[in-house]
Amino acid sequence: MKKFFLIVGLTAFASAYTFLSCSQKTNHPEKEIAQTLVKQVDDFINDCKQLQLEAEKPNPDEKKLQTLFFKARLGYKNFEWAAEYFEPATSRFINGPPVEEVDLSMQVFKPAGLQVIEAFLFPKSDPTKKTALINEMKKMQSNCNKYKAHFKGIDILDWQVFDAAKLEVFRIETLGITGFDDPLTLRSINESTVALKSIEHVMAYYDKKYECSFDKHFNAASNYLTSNTNFNTFNRAEFIRTYCNPVTTDITNLELTLKINTIRYNRLLNQDAKTLFDSNTFNINAYSPNQSSYVTTKKIVLGKLLFADPTFSGTGTRSCKSCHQPEKAFTDGLAKNTVINSKEILARNTPTLINAALQPSQFYDMRVNTLEDQSINVIQNALEMHGSMKFSVQKLWKDSNYKQLFIAAFPKPNRTGIDTLEVMNAIGSYVRSLVFFNSRFDDYMRGNNNAMNADEISGFNLFMGKAKCATCHYMPLFNGTFPPRYIKTEAEVIGIPKALNDTEIDSDLGRYAIVKVASFKHAFKTPTMRNVSRTAPYMHNGIYDSLQQVIDFYNKGGGVGLGINIENQTLSFDRLNLTEKESKDLIAFIKTLNSKY
Repeated sequence: MKKFFLIVGLTAFASAYTFLSCSQKTNHPEKEIAQTLVKQVDDFINDCKQLQLEAEKPNPDEKKLQTLFFKARLGYKNFEWAAEYFEPATSRFINGPPVEEVDLSMQVFKPAGLQVIEAFLFPKSDPTKKTALINEMKKMQSNCNKYKAHFKGIDILDWQVFDAAKLEVFRIETLGITGFDDPLTLRSINESTVALKSIEHVMAYYDKKYECSFDKHFNAASNYLTSNTNFNTFNRAEFIRTYCNPVTTDITNLELTLKINTIRYNRLLNQDAKTLFDSNTFNINAYSPNQSSYVTTKKIVLGKLLFADPTFSGTGTRSCKSCHQPEKAFTDGLAKNTVINSKEILARNTPTLINAALQPSQFYDMRVNTLEDQSINVIQNALEMHGSMKFSVQKLWKDSNYKQLFIAAFPKPNRTGIDTLEVMNAIGSYVRSLVFFNSRFDDYMRGNNNAMNADEISGFNLFMGKAKCATCHYMPLFNGTFPPRYIKTEAEVIGIPKALNDTEIDSDLGRYAIVKVASFKHAFKTPTMRNVSRTAPYMHNGIYDSLQQVIDFYNKGGGVGLGINIENQTLSFDRLNLTEKESKDLIAFIKTLNSKY
């Protein structure tokens, strides 16, 4: 079996090797890259066709189906870097997650592609899915024509090649080695090798000045992958620090050396970042409403005052800071806070505001997209602050100190008052200033070997592997903002009970209250794990008091594992089989994510 898989792997590599070697020169590398991509797409179409033909047989051979599937997955990994970058909408139907998704227009997309097919074939081939399997193969072949049309008809620019190449390495770090897109077969290490090799050959077109200086780091990374293929024991910390960081640094440095003319645009992942752990990797203004809303020092100073001001509440007794307390990592330490001026309990737990700027949707149900909308939503919510923004800004304008601060933060001629949007933006700017990447984990990933001990490193590797935490809490943000494009955040159905030791799901419908799609019932935004050891109690209903309780919940397979009847759980039902030592290591790692602020 091992020899057979090796043959499959080498076959899949073959099309990647059609790229020019480093010693060859070309004046138009992007043209030849596009031609090679078309050839690789054709090879993938042929792989899909072979799988389809086998599936159409009266009695298809299970082993052959599985082998052909592996070959097709490796074939896709050869050009994944370009597919995901230039045709992300198409790629969603080739290798997207096996769950329903909804776009901004509220159009619902059914799961499709390789991850859906994986469930048809593993761990055993399901004969009842034969027709569905054949239809998926036909749809994938048809969708691949969109790739070919793009690579044949639209010029690929050099800066895009460099950008896409670096993003693919980041994709390997955050998704590839976690088992995100092959959760049943867990052949992610093998697939990551193919994806990495494809980037190496692309970069060979440009690496003229240093005569293949990339070879050292690329080859070392590939050799590490091929020498360490066991999913559960793979040392992801070592791979990322020792091998991936130098590769993405090389790509960035070569782009600078060649003086590639790069078009810059606003996005979360800064184009200049050399690794995922640089101090400037993430752009705090990425999800601002517009450029005029970007953070300034004066806005932050004003926003911090407004954040602590009870003027905005109807009773004059509650501010944003009342529930988001800095000493408690901007939470309140309660399972659920109370309705303003009442002992009645609010519906949900108070989430942290640290790194809240790094997600394109706010609230557990993701009902607003900006921090500005979040602030006014809370202020004018009858249960939370019961305030009036119109009345509040009139009152603030009469305060000479605030008047001067608004004039300084939002300069404009002939001002006669305060605009509601200015208040929202000032508070949003303050929250955007609460972005911290200065934890012990960050220090370790930047090269400080003493920042984490052996148990904590073990915990990180468990988080990224066996425990499957990183398939929802994506490193290095450790929230649900999907890497490496970071334009959407995910909601998951994990099956939280309404009370401890209960087999009935919590009644809160979550995102379904906003988007009436059945699969969204009880779905909630995936929150950040950074500073989580400081933000108990946990979950949207504050049901768990400790990290150990949370890990036990996941270890048992979520709500289904607890015996809750829930058909749309997106969390795997399988037990994780974590040992007591592994649970302790996980908690030890999670504590390294605490920020200094």
